[in-house]
Amino acid sequence: MKALENLALSAALGAMALLPLAEIALRALFHSGISGAASLTQHLTLVASMLGAAVAAREGRLLSLSTVDSLLDGRRALFARFFTRTVAVIVAALLLLASAEFVLAERAGGNIIVYGIPVWLAEAVLPLGFAILTARLACEAAAKWPARIACLALAAAVAFAAANRLPLHNATALAAIGAVLAAAVLGSPVFTTLGGLALFLFWGEGLPIASVALDHYRMVVNPSLPMIPLFTLAGYFLAEGGAPGRLIRVFNALFGGMRGGAAIVTVLGCAFFTSFSGASGVTIIALGGMLMPLLVAAGYSQKSALGLLAGAGSLGGLLPPGLPLVLYALVAKLPIEDMFLAGIIPGLLMVALVGAWGLRLAPRSSAPRAPRDWREVRAALLAAKWELALPLVAFAALFGGFATPVEAAALTAVYAFVVEVFVYRDLDLRRDVPRVTAQCGLLVGGVLLILGVALGFTNFLIDANVPERLVDWVSGTIHSRWLFLATLNVFLLLAGCVLDIFSATVVLVPLLVPLGAAFGIDPLHLAIVFLVNMELGYLTPPVGMNLFFTAYRFGKPLPEVFRAAFPAFCVLATALVAVTLMPWLATALPELTK
Repeated sequence: MKALENLALSAALGAMALLPLAEIALRALFHSGISGAASLTQHLTLVASMLGAAVAAREGRLLSLSTVDSLLDGRRALFARFFTRTVAVIVAALLLLASAEFVLAERAGGNIIVYGIPVWLAEAVLPLGFAILTARLACEAAAKWPARIACLALAAAVAFAAANRLPLHNATALAAIGAVLAAAVLGSPVFTTLGGLALFLFWGEGLPIASVALDHYRMVVNPSLPMIPLFTLAGYFLAEGGAPGRLIRVFNALFGGMRGGAAIVTVLGCAFFTSFSGASGVTIIALGGMLMPLLVAAGYSQKSALGLLAGAGSLGGLLPPGLPLVLYALVAKLPIEDMFLAGIIPGLLMVALVGAWGLRLAPRSSAPRAPRDWREVRAALLAAKWELALPLVAFAALFGGFATPVEAAALTAVYAFVVEVFVYRDLDLRRDVPRVTAQCGLLVGGVLLILGVALGFTNFLIDANVPERLVDWVSGTIHSRWLFLATLNVFLLLAGCVLDIFSATVVLVPLLVPLGAAFGIDPLHLAIVFLVNMELGYLTPPVGMNLFFTAYRFGKPLPEVFRAAFPAFCVLATALVAVTLMPWLATALPELTK
């Protein structure tokens, strides 16, 4: 079963990459393309997302907002686990019901993707995926089958009530929402928190819960969304191949001999990898084993090295083709090319500030500075030339006018695959590629699962006119644009403490965009202010993912990692102030292209 799931996930991601690539080639050679290729790619994204979510559940890697359950012991830990997983099973079962109702309605419509393939056939992966999630979450709820069966029976009873349209009274709805929030605090998966809120709010208002599944489908088959898994796949091929060693060698040859050179190597290496992998945790896991000894050998203390790695791991998200840029553009309906350009100067500013902090931490040595070895520089550049060319491939395809953003992402993924498998031969086609694609699909599936259910919650807020009421209230309370930006930063910093960047983008951005427009703030400026705040969220407890990954990678207690990373948080906060007060940092490059 495990091998079959991994193979199916690899096949879906592979087809997602090859279809757009074939479009580029056919257009160049024959001035034609594959009929319905874009639609097929979008629905393959849906398939890959649900398969990836199933794999994430299998490996116990569904993203949670809290780790409180891991701090408990004995009976309290068992109760917390049973409670959180029971709530998760109930929500997953309701999502199964909602998606089944949605698919049955679509089947009656008789819509076709292309070549006679019915739309409902692709959509059927939704109830199938949620069925697998329900079963696997139930197995996690307890060690013994009677407790698991009791958990499933409770979920079946709730789903039966929903299927028969039994009314959910206000007190019951509030109790259900309270249970979902309590489970979130104790460590239930993020998708069950956002999905549970959406489901019980819709049910409480007497609205069909199939709307949540419809929103999930619309989000995941967005025409630009395949960029996220494709750029992430490129990053995974680099991280799992020999690219980390070769690129660190390049940066070390260029900067390693200078005082603080190890910090510069750390900052540049992490920023490069995070911009492509889309996940700073992957960067810390992939590069930490090489960078920690490098920093310690250069005289940095363990505390300084931990802080540098945690802080540098959050860099790169604002540098194209960073996943946060793509996601914000999709949610806010901004041109992806403009978002890429808007992120360059602020992203480089953050890299420069953390690098300068690393230089300041560098110990002074009485030993003479080693001269730069230009032979080593040349050898390192030649050894890594194919990987150093990767950004050029992505940007040439994207801004060269011969590829759409999705096609540029596909070209980047295939290029990384060819380089690591056939040029350097660091990855074996049969042994390593399925494993790497499964790891990538696991991350992508977990993220897209959150995005899909979060859109249902967001759309409920929009239907309830929350954005309009929020604009009226804020406009009547705050009259200064700068006071609004200051208040927004405080709010987003607090939000970053309890929300991951993916769910925060889908839930908060539709509420903030009208507010920004009301105060005359450029949409790209608002976007970068939001994303810099979310980057800071990587370093804030309790949800700061970089803190967790750094603690896991180096076996350090979480409080120790937070103390080490706090100076990096303060340095990045300086970048936030600069971006807030100087809008041109975000708008200058996009305006040059108009």
